[in-house]
Amino acid sequence: MAPWSRSAGALFLDWLAPEAGQSWVDIGAGNGAFTELILAKSAPSSICAIDPSDAQIEVARQKLPAKQVELSIGDAMVLPYDANRFDVAVMALVLFFVPDPRKGASEMLRVTKPGGIVASYTWDVMRGGTPTQHVWEELDAMGKPAARPPSAEISRFAALKSLWEELGICDVETRELVVERTFADFDDYWLSMVVSSPSGVIGKLSDAESAELKRRLQARLPASASGAITVHAWSTAIKGHKAA
Repeated sequence: MAPWSRSAGALFLDWLAPEAGQSWVDIGAGNGAFTELILAKSAPSSICAIDPSDAQIEVARQKLPAKQVELSIGDAMVLPYDANRFDVAVMALVLFFVPDPRKGASEMLRVTKPGGIVASYTWDVMRGGTPTQHVWEELDAMGKPAARPPSAEISRFAALKSLWEELGICDVETRELVVERTFADFDDYWLSMVVSSPSGVIGKLSDAESAELKRRLQARLPASASGAITVHAWSTAIKGHKAA
């Protein structure tokens, strides 16, 4: 999934267009992939990156410079930071995993300085925008439904805008971020999107079910004359400023 996340993250940061030299907090940083993008594209003065998984934070620790990035293990709904600390607070592909999105967004707002940026994006689960949508739909048809993010409803533009406005965030803007990925052939797609899936799809299926899923996906995915398969995904993004 990393190529999808990097592509969407790059579009998100281009859209945010923050000034250089600002302090950031990356909430739900995982293994630090988006934090790396911030370092590469946005010239921050510092970043605090936090995730509930100690294993993920340990991976991030191996690749992120300690002088610029402070790594912590913690809960998005109870951030261990003082109020009004950061210029930019972001959740990248995270808010729909937060059990209480309002609490998560409230915490993001709390730790942001007056006038600072509060922003998030998630795959558009409710309109079929996830990179794994084809896999999910075929598993559903087989009676083997894949688990969706627990707060999938927050991926709707209407839900995002309502939440940001309810919290009093100013200058609210939204944008759809569309990305695509081309696979050399179906075997490339199968290996990348199913066999290597972080959800461990294959491990939950029998050999017969795996073969059936493969047949279904191969039948539904259009290939070019060369056999290449191009898949699109899109996310709902939102940004605004904390009232001064």
